[in-house]
Amino acid sequence: MSEFTPDIKVCEDVTLIKLLNVPSDMKFIGEVFEKIASLDIDVNMISISESGSSSVLSFTVKDDDFIKTVEYTSTLKNGSVKPMISSGNFIISIVDVAMENSPGVAAAVFKKLAEANVEIMLITTSESQISVLVRAADFDNALKAVKSAF
Repeated sequence: MSEFTPDIKVCEDVTLIKLLNVPSDMKFIGEVFEKIASLDIDVNMISISESGSSSVLSFTVKDDDFIKTVEYTSTLKNGSVKPMISSGNFIISIVDVAMENSPGVAAAVFKKLAEANVEIMLITTSESQISVLVRAADFDNALKAVKSAF
């Protein structure tokens, strides 16, 4: 991986919110994020996965915004959407346009994190960026592991 010299960015004080029992309906999900935006809350990472007839919607916000977010999301579908919260986390982002069309970069990063026994809570990727959400307890080891991949 020596051909890459990525920027490694860190965002601290991040809350992961997992919403369970979310209807598998993109209109509904769009309305959720529209309302969150109207509360002046920035959302960073987003992941949606199917779970039977419903979905699990995971996303991150700054720790300072999690109470407002949970107050709103707890009312969804008359309380049948259940939030699970994990605060005090870190996002580590690896950014390099040279990663485009370069298979194996994410694999190398994940391997280094696994070797360091770092639990990855959430992953998002694009052609030029890999972001991982890690617990505060794993942050130092995670950052060292990511840096050692390059």
